[in-house]
Amino acid sequence: MTSHAHTEFGRIGIWSSALSVQRAETAEERTGIAEALAELETLGYGTVWLGGNASPEDAAAALAATRTITVATGILSIWEHTAQEVAGRIAAVPEEDRDRFVLGLGVSHGPMVKGYAKPYSAMVEYLDALDAAVPPVPATRRVLAALGPKMLRLAADRAAGAHPYLVTAEHTAQAREALGPDALLAPELSVVVDTDLGRARTTARAMLDMYLRLPNYTDNLLRLGFSESDFDGGGSVRLLDALFALGDTDQVRARTKEYLDAGADHVALQVLTSAEDGPGLPRAEWRVLAEAFTDWL
Repeated sequence: MTSHAHTEFGRIGIWSSALSVQRAETAEERTGIAEALAELETLGYGTVWLGGNASPEDAAAALAATRTITVATGILSIWEHTAQEVAGRIAAVPEEDRDRFVLGLGVSHGPMVKGYAKPYSAMVEYLDALDAAVPPVPATRRVLAALGPKMLRLAADRAAGAHPYLVTAEHTAQAREALGPDALLAPELSVVVDTDLGRARTTARAMLDMYLRLPNYTDNLLRLGFSESDFDGGGSVRLLDALFALGDTDQVRARTKEYLDAGADHVALQVLTSAEDGPGLPRAEWRVLAEAFTDWL
């Protein structure tokens, strides 16, 4: 059961790397992002998670485009922005918007970071620096991309809680136990709204393939009882069914409920679309899901 102690996040949010203005190449694209953010707020989602190592500038733009929705980075890499820089940029956000911002932090992955070493110690030092900044970024306004037991405990002790990515409902139950009853637990859940199950799995594998090359994720999945063979070919059916919500909105709702029943306070839905649909903002799917989740928004 959820603690319901973090109502500012709402029960359901949207996770999307396409909502980061730093990826927009034209003024038209930036306008489209602002309009999409405003619509997510109107649809009733509690939080928008700016995915893909979003910057404080991305967050500031999202806050400027909205009025009430919580805005979180999901996740800012501690290797790419110093704590002092981040604290200064957050302090520059208008005070009336700052209380809606949550700094999501992560240690990224060895294959993606030059000089990657001692990620846990690096995170502790980063949190120390945020505490010492003028003004500081308080623990209540930050969350950690925690997967393993040590980082989950750190998330409970030094942040509002955890935002695990690419996890199962079983991991959510384990994370709740590690965090205790009061810390925020806001897992990401990838969704393919497609009743053609074969096509939905193809879409899921296209996304999953990259993550199966990153040891932080594969190590976590191995701890959950999956085997190396589950990683072949972009992911076994067993792995896909555990990590994704595939199918119509009723199936997505049922899978989301599994995470909430396992102890999540909030579930951040990442909507995936097929290669034929191309990259972009899946606004039609966000609308359909909002209708399906009306009583949870």
